Amino acid sequence: MKEEVVLRWLKKAENDLKTVKHLLILEDAPTDVIAFHCQQVVEKYFKAYLTLVDVRVTKTHDLETILALCIEKDTKFERLDKDGIYELTFYAVEIRYPEEYIELSIDEARALYETAKEVKEFVVERLREKGLRWQNDF
Repeated sequence: MKEEVVLRWLKKAENDLKTVKHLLILEDAPTDVIAFHCQQVVEKYFKAYLTLVDVRVTKTHDLETILALCIEKDTKFERLDKDGIYELTFYAVEIRYPEEYIELSIDEARALYETAKEVKEFVVERLREKGLRWQNDF
């Protein structure tokens, strides 16, 4: 059962990552939407890991809080680019509303995508070390 939930987190994270990949090729790419989905990728990969190690996460989009929980379970998470990850938290909620709208350049959006991919690779490795196996290798 727990592994099924982990796999659902991974599938949802991968869907967000695919969305970003496709949006980045558009001539007039919606960088605010890209930023939102990059934040979602990181959040969902972290929550997949935490689910596997039996840590229940309250409903939060705060990546600093979520990453701290990951570090408590595995200090290897300290290797991640905390500043880049923490920056993504803003894009979870605030950027979706007109009052907090900011225009990101395509280069800034690509940098967020790179952060999301780095987190994915890191978390997938941690999950494999914990023995998680799945048919579709994301």
